[in-house]
Amino acid sequence: MEFSLFAHMERLSPDEPHAKLYEDFLSLCRMADEGGMRAIWTGEHHGMEFTIAPNPFLSLVDLAHHTKNVRLGTGTIVAPFWHPIKLAGEAAAADLMTGGRIELGIARGAYSYEYERMMPGMDAWEAGQRMRETTPLLRKLWHGDHAHDGEFFNFPASTASPKPVQEDGPPIWIAARDPNSHEFGVHQGFNIQVTPLWQGHEEVETLMGRFNDACETHDGPRPKIMLLHHTYVGSDSDDVYTATQELSRFYCYFGAWFQNKRPVSQGLIAELSEEEIAGNRMMAPENLARDLTIGTAAEVIDRIRRYEDLGYDEFSFWIDSGMSAERKRASLGRFIDDVMPAFS
Repeated sequence: MEFSLFAHMERLSPDEPHAKLYEDFLSLCRMADEGGMRAIWTGEHHGMEFTIAPNPFLSLVDLAHHTKNVRLGTGTIVAPFWHPIKLAGEAAAADLMTGGRIELGIARGAYSYEYERMMPGMDAWEAGQRMRETTPLLRKLWHGDHAHDGEFFNFPASTASPKPVQEDGPPIWIAARDPNSHEFGVHQGFNIQVTPLWQGHEEVETLMGRFNDACETHDGPRPKIMLLHHTYVGSDSDDVYTATQELSRFYCYFGAWFQNKRPVSQGLIAELSEEEIAGNRMMAPENLARDLTIGTAAEVIDRIRRYEDLGYDEFSFWIDSGMSAERKRASLGRFIDDVMPAFS
């Protein structure tokens, strides 16, 4: 089992300076690098203070100057927002600038709020089809002189410039949930990223089952699969309970953004009342305590052992949570010092 960090800047209140948020983000990433994590993942989002990440390549290139060994991954690029030639070129340039440390996670996107602004009229189905057309083109463009005549893109023979440092380009990971997405990614020779969100161990097992089914119909080498999960390592049971309350609040806001029904001003969604948060029983603290990777170090080790036994190759510590920077650092520190050594 390998470990990585999944992190962004996040802001729930306008009184938090962006510069301070970025310093907090860098601090977490330095901890991940110095603590021996394999990779750092950061994604792409637009117009949302909830997740501040307009171009992950900018963040990753800067992170290369603040870290030494860790791999630097997009978690994830929203493929429909990119032209294949532009994506291939920027990914290759980032690979060059980071000395060959880039990994490329790609998804169709999730928020209709972003679709409305970036690609008006596009729905999730079209977004998925655009991802399926774009992603296989990247290796062909890195190889060079590739022409394409497809449903969404048409261009004459083209070559990504510059060339990536890594042979065949950065490793590609597909964010997959449904069986068709697993099959697409595996059959293309891509690695797979999955997240059960708040849905618990049954979903963790289901996602691995879909990956295994796709591998059984694939003749090539077995790709890797990464589990991305909200994680908190508490100092004691009281600390763990506090984390479940904080993550309950986070997921209530996550759901509000996903539903795209509340007004948004200055990139901040209209504040949820305490009654609305308490009334969301699906995201209740006791449910998240059961279904996320939360607990003392010993309890988190036990949970990750279960993921390892299922066959997951990498566990990514999803740290976005609305918690203070201090609480995030304390939890990540306990994960590095007390959890990771159990899997050495």
